[in-house]
Amino acid sequence: MFRIAVPNKGSLSEPAADMLREAGYRQRRDARELVLADPDNDVEFFFLRPRDVAVYVGSGTVDAGITGRDLLLDSGAHAVEHLPLGFARSTFRFAAPSGTVTEIPQIAGLRVATSYNLLVENYLADRGIAADRVVHLDGAVESSVRLGVADVIADVVETGTTLRAAGLEVFGEPILRSEAVLIKCADREDPEGLATLTRRLQGVLTAHEYVLMDYDVPVDKVDAAVAITPGLESPTVSPLHDRDWAAVRAMVPRKQTNRVMDDLYEVGARAIIVTSIHASRL
Repeated sequence: MFRIAVPNKGSLSEPAADMLREAGYRQRRDARELVLADPDNDVEFFFLRPRDVAVYVGSGTVDAGITGRDLLLDSGAHAVEHLPLGFARSTFRFAAPSGTVTEIPQIAGLRVATSYNLLVENYLADRGIAADRVVHLDGAVESSVRLGVADVIADVVETGTTLRAAGLEVFGEPILRSEAVLIKCADREDPEGLATLTRRLQGVLTAHEYVLMDYDVPVDKVDAAVAITPGLESPTVSPLHDRDWAAVRAMVPRKQTNRVMDDLYEVGARAIIVTSIHASRL
């Protein structure tokens, strides 16, 4: 069986399970389940701590896994990113008390508190910056400066509200832009089953990103309409009973749906209908 490691809790857990379910895989109903067999797809799921997923994948104990890019890079495991999955996006940045540190080189000689010490150490080493030390904390990193444990922190930043409440502000470029990723072992051939899993997940990503758009348009306006909806390869154009009209079907980026509908209407298209895509293979 093809073995897949999945986060058992946290912000990655539910979206990962939802995506796998959309991809046609069985998922657990009880959060206490640690192993789940899906014999119909010849797959076995192992529900692990998000920080441990990369370790198991890198050791070859499981064939693939879903975790955060930040957790992968912080793990030091022999695992590599195979496919970005588009959810659980976050930005990892440095922060310090307002006005004290404004550039990353100024970290030299300072104490840095973080929950991602390996990631931070590698980032600083790559830039030749020698911090006094990197202090590992499991949580409440924002409080470390006020409590005298550190001078600077490195942490996930979403809105920045928590940092500002602690009297901190971000500085410098982002250390990392993270999201959920599908990972595989770095030093072994792709296992049987990885290609199928990849195609299925890519199909879900496409279904999230695109919609199907159908519309009728006068034959003499087909070229203008197709220029607005070129599709992925080429749209489907079919004659209607009224030979002066044609029916067109094309995939359109979901975020552009309303603008595209407006543009089509302007060139003479009518009966414009949008349908969500449940699954796809490209």
